[in-house]
Amino acid sequence: MTTAAALMTTDEVSPRERVAFWADWIHRLFGGLESDLYGDTTFDGRMVSAHAGDVVLTRLEANRHRVMRSRSLVRRSDTGYVKIVAPLQGRAGVEQHGRRAWVGPGQWSLYDTTDTYAVDNPVRVEHLIVMVPKASLVERGLPLPQLCARPLGDGGVARLALETMRHAYRELPTMGPDAARGVGELITHCVHLSLLDLAGRGTAATQREALRERIKRHVAQRLGDPRLSVDAIARALNVSRRQLYNAFADEPDGVAGYVLAQRLDACRADLADPRQAHRAITDIALDRGFTSLAHFSRVFRAATGMSPSDYRRLHGGG
Repeated sequence: MTTAAALMTTDEVSPRERVAFWADWIHRLFGGLESDLYGDTTFDGRMVSAHAGDVVLTRLEANRHRVMRSRSLVRRSDTGYVKIVAPLQGRAGVEQHGRRAWVGPGQWSLYDTTDTYAVDNPVRVEHLIVMVPKASLVERGLPLPQLCARPLGDGGVARLALETMRHAYRELPTMGPDAARGVGELITHCVHLSLLDLAGRGTAATQREALRERIKRHVAQRLGDPRLSVDAIARALNVSRRQLYNAFADEPDGVAGYVLAQRLDACRADLADPRQAHRAITDIALDRGFTSLAHFSRVFRAATGMSPSDYRRLHGGG
């Protein structure tokens, strides 16, 4: 999958044809999904989608509407997804398994596309919609029927999952396929942690995993800052050093080792990139947070078995 965006908009047709256009488009795209406009005779809507590996993220802007999947339509569905609705404006009512969850901005809810459901949007909305392959969650033992049509996102790991999905949608256009696939895996992992917590199976281990993901996100955002350290991370995330160390207890090199490894990985990618062949090795090292060329060369050789310049020549970066 690529990260390329796909656009559908009623702007392409005349106002009098938009109601029929939208209903037909929804029906064809989502395997017979039914739509209802609360009796309105005018409508406008648009969707922009992008792929993060097997995860699909869509921004929807539309007038009030409702979508439904009946039992007969479920049997025709080929691919199962867990579909997340995260309002940016307006609200949504997700109905499945005899429950209905109303969610607004800062919240999210989900449903299983292989079963009957309905989603109400009684006012004009802007939603982030995220489709995660159902198999990637069910194989982890989650009791999905108990978790659908429930509100999430007010705090904890569910809030982290929401922020991850929002950031991912904004940044996907700048990513290549490999990076996007990793982001899709991160979204799936965060959703899994959120559902574990919702299911009452959140444990200290689950909380450590959530903190570890927060740490990794912070490191990725500040990798070029030479002041990035264990203490700086702890201050930025408002946690103790002990919590940081516990979060990385299962990783042999700890937090500091993780930061160093990420910087070295970034430098390796830069050195192997022909587009950066004109850049001095010192500039690359400094941009990735190293403060000393001698230190960079020493740890680079220890990690790769060769000097940065030899690595660049060998891997075609200059």
